Amino acid sequence: MERNDTLIRTRNLVISLAIFVALALYASTYSEPVLRVSLIPDESPSVVRRKLKPLTDYLEKKIGMKIEFRPMPDGGALVDALIDNKLDMVWFDGFGFIRVEARSKDMVIPLVQRAEDEKTRSVFVTRREDIRNLEDLKGKIFSFGAETSVSGHLMPRTYMQAAYIHPETDMQSVFSGTPEATLAAVASGKTDAGVLSNLALEKLIGQDLVDAKVVHVFFTTPDYHDYNWSVRADMDINLRLKLTDAFLALDKNVGLDKEILHLQHASKFIPAHAENYTVIESAARRAGLLK
Repeated sequence: MERNDTLIRTRNLVISLAIFVALALYASTYSEPVLRVSLIPDESPSVVRRKLKPLTDYLEKKIGMKIEFRPMPDGGALVDALIDNKLDMVWFDGFGFIRVEARSKDMVIPLVQRAEDEKTRSVFVTRREDIRNLEDLKGKIFSFGAETSVSGHLMPRTYMQAAYIHPETDMQSVFSGTPEATLAAVASGKTDAGVLSNLALEKLIGQDLVDAKVVHVFFTTPDYHDYNWSVRADMDINLRLKLTDAFLALDKNVGLDKEILHLQHASKFIPAHAENYTVIESAARRAGLLK
């Protein structure tokens, strides 16, 4: 009798385990698919989430999938998460894109960019009347933004060096960390000049964070590409096409679309291509930030 009880318990245990495994397989197979997205953490997660929600709500309807926003602490974590398959779609700046492209061995595809991002420019600003061109920066205190910033360091450095101005030897260079800090340093006279993107300057002046009469632009770089929404290269091609079509369909003349585009600081989205960012890759290699 005792042996029969043992056999019954064993059989029941095997059946229970089989049911558990079957349920787990069912859940993994039929659970609702989720698109995991994240952005450059240049604002608090709560602010990013609020600005992103109209866009993700729109994309969910277009692709028929739930979208989950996963905040990351910094750009490095953003790159790691995409490479480690913890994210599916990411809003990168140009340096973040070329870094993840290099580390993943081209296992990432740029999807779309804002129309404004194909005409990014770096603007050099000062409050001094005796600084009128790049040559006048020699012997001065100059503020870059963050070391990895495309518009606040990499591209400006490229054009300075093309003009035979060397930041390490011809001036005292500092890194402010942000466009706001750069502009504040220049406006207060803490530094003689600085550089930031044209879009950042327009935004900060529009927010009355600096008096446009206090600082002036004395040099502007040619246009270059920056920023894009990128996806993993192993994403299902049909999903990739649905996402692309959804972004490109946004129309600033349509009510809800207008709100989405406004929150993304975009007039519209256009296709992005990997070759757009080769100039940033070259600048990053020259600056020793990409091996």
